[in-house]
Amino acid sequence: MSAAWMEQAPTAAREYMAGRRLDEVECILADIAGVARGKAMPASKFAHQDKFYLPNSIFLQTITGEWADNPTGAFTEPDMILKPDYSTASAAPWTADWTIQVIHDALDQEGNPVPIAPRNLLKRLVGLYREKGWRPVVAPEMEFFLVARNIDPNQPIIPPMGRTGRRAAAKQAYSMSAVDEYGKVIDDIYDFAEAQGFEIDGILQEGGAGQVEINLNHGDPVALADEIFYFKRLIREAALRHDCFATFMAKPIEGEPGSAMHIHHSVIDVDTGQNIFSDEKGRETDAFLYFIGGMQRHLPAAIALLAPYVNSYRRYVPDFAAPINLEWGRDNRTTGLRVPISGPEARRIENRLAGMDCNPYLGIAASLACGYLGLLEQEGPRAECLGDAYMSEDELPYNLGDALDIMTESKPMRGILGEEFVNVYEAVKRNEYKEFLQVISPWEREHLLLNV
Repeated sequence: MSAAWMEQAPTAAREYMAGRRLDEVECILADIAGVARGKAMPASKFAHQDKFYLPNSIFLQTITGEWADNPTGAFTEPDMILKPDYSTASAAPWTADWTIQVIHDALDQEGNPVPIAPRNLLKRLVGLYREKGWRPVVAPEMEFFLVARNIDPNQPIIPPMGRTGRRAAAKQAYSMSAVDEYGKVIDDIYDFAEAQGFEIDGILQEGGAGQVEINLNHGDPVALADEIFYFKRLIREAALRHDCFATFMAKPIEGEPGSAMHIHHSVIDVDTGQNIFSDEKGRETDAFLYFIGGMQRHLPAAIALLAPYVNSYRRYVPDFAAPINLEWGRDNRTTGLRVPISGPEARRIENRLAGMDCNPYLGIAASLACGYLGLLEQEGPRAECLGDAYMSEDELPYNLGDALDIMTESKPMRGILGEEFVNVYEAVKRNEYKEFLQVISPWEREHLLLNV
């Protein structure tokens, strides 16, 4: 193809289209939920335009498709300008024709970044680090379930059928034969990822029935959030090819573990290129402890972003492979904040609280915000937890409503995320929570209908 814009595209996209005629371009961006919104157009039209338009109301849409009240009062739906980021151009290898996806940035009509756009928020957080001479580095882990097709929401989710003709079994963590049960889906995930230029660090079986974990290499937070945004779509498409669904719900199956998006953090000094968590002798620095301290103090106000749905809080269950605390410890998986085994250059902090249902841009931004506040405040954490942190007192909000209360009452969190974003996010989530509270569950019908 000869479109000049493709010269700015990553190598993988150019190789995918080599010798082929591009049919369609999907112009997309993530809404508050992380759902891809945008428009598709013929490649010939895309090649002759440098911007596109969408109403800013897409950031007021709830996960159910309803519209939250605009906290600014007016609901005139002015258009935003969508500017393509050609460095994000990526194949859509599951489509019937030759298609490229391009992530766009949302600007207002004066050319300023729209503050409520999740990708813009993450970019701004990264910018705050860089103003201090720091470069944040993250490495996400993605957990998800492959499940049998479910076309009736009234029916429980069940594991998929494996190649043996039996349903995927639970309690098979790290089993290679368990992964082989749905190996064809995994093969397509690898193939799609290769076509899109994504490098997978590893795939393994997790503890749930049909639960898989994919680890990504460390790198720039915005680039990794883009990858997770793309990965969710490609994983779903790979599953659909083999008569099953992929779900990123935090807790899709009763009695099974939930799905997390663990986020590993380190911070690089821009001038020296050194990890600020280690000194010249390889020892832990004050900055390392300040980062942990900031996460302990501010994560409660960030939970509404890391656990964004009513279902998210079903994952925070004691002794069920998910942390329910803000303790920190070295190589201790019962703590919410874990310090993995590593050399000094790779010293990092793993935030184990985020659910896989979070918007990757917002989840990473919220986690970075807590560490950044800690670096500014220069207060260390409480003593390291050396035992079973599941025995610790609960420190997290129990439901979405409580989490939103803590977020909106936190002056540091409102300050770093921005007043407009916090107000819009709260409006969307309050709307979703209100809708949920109007639904009568099977438990209520079973135990209350004839007994109370």
